[in-house]
Amino acid sequence: MAESSSTIAKPKIELGSETVQELLLLAKGEQQVPEKYIHKVGAPDASSVQLKDIPVIDLRLLLTTPSSITQQQLDNFRSALTTWGCFQVINHGMTPEFLDKVREMTKEFFALPTEEKQKYLRQVNDIQGYGNDTVFSEQQTLDWSDRLYLSVYPEEHRKLKFWPQNPKSFSEILDQYTMKLQVVTKTVLEAMARSLNLDVNCFRDLYGEQGKMDVRFNFYPPCSRPDVVLGVKPHADGTIITLLLQDKQVEGLQFLKDDQWFRAPIVPEALLINVGDQAEILSNGIFKSPVHRVVTNPDKERISLAAFCIPESDKDIEPFESLVNESTPGLYKKVKNYVGIYFEYYQQGKRPIEAAKI
Repeated sequence: MAESSSTIAKPKIELGSETVQELLLLAKGEQQVPEKYIHKVGAPDASSVQLKDIPVIDLRLLLTTPSSITQQQLDNFRSALTTWGCFQVINHGMTPEFLDKVREMTKEFFALPTEEKQKYLRQVNDIQGYGNDTVFSEQQTLDWSDRLYLSVYPEEHRKLKFWPQNPKSFSEILDQYTMKLQVVTKTVLEAMARSLNLDVNCFRDLYGEQGKMDVRFNFYPPCSRPDVVLGVKPHADGTIITLLLQDKQVEGLQFLKDDQWFRAPIVPEALLINVGDQAEILSNGIFKSPVHRVVTNPDKERISLAAFCIPESDKDIEPFESLVNESTPGLYKKVKNYVGIYFEYYQQGKRPIEAAKI
């Protein structure tokens, strides 16, 4: 993100090749992985990665009135965002049974016949729809994953032609799920502000009353070469926050902390929430937008569902004034439409936040 507050045009999006599921069908059981998926440098080597507990936050404690939240609770919350940049949230208002419905709906969609899924195929220069990696260059290493990407809020951004008619309950469940996520998002953004002693609405105002929320359903087929192939390459999110529903049984998500990779544990009833680059910029580097990746599994398929909360694109993003002074100078330039270049940087294996640093 080179210029200070200038708007950055969206890069041209090209269609990728066939999805990973189609690739596997064409291979008819052969174990050969195409070259374009293989990481020649920085291979995963996930075998020795340790499991590390990520902080668990009880959302009910953050939902109470500001005067009822103890300093200890706010300190614990702030510590999670400054050390890990993420946490597992429990008591978020959704039952384990409802979360299982969301997971099952995801699995059912990706289990549909290819011709059925292709009805929702992403089109050139559109991120919404079904497909795989956006391809910007022939040198790009692709992720071993297929996805269905949908804009959910504001509602006028919805392109319902990409919302699957099968499973039949898809639209209804997604609507319920994301409405509940908006409540969680509001609570988390307010707690983020309180933990920094800022006006309680400062993050929420940037997110907007009808903040932009996109969702990405992810499917990771088994891969015969987990030693050199990644489900998602290392990256940090371009959001304010991201809310992730993990697979209930199959691990895959890993976080980079202190230059070391750690496996994220599965907490079936929890949502995993991480701050994105835009929250790191707004907090002047106090909150850390964590680098993470998804590894592949040789035997088991895996699903997940990410919800991306993104500020309105015309809002200036820069460190909050009260967090900048002589002893703690501003670390980031003013930026606008941060997501505009995010995907291009991501596919090149670069972090766009580096370009925002002073």
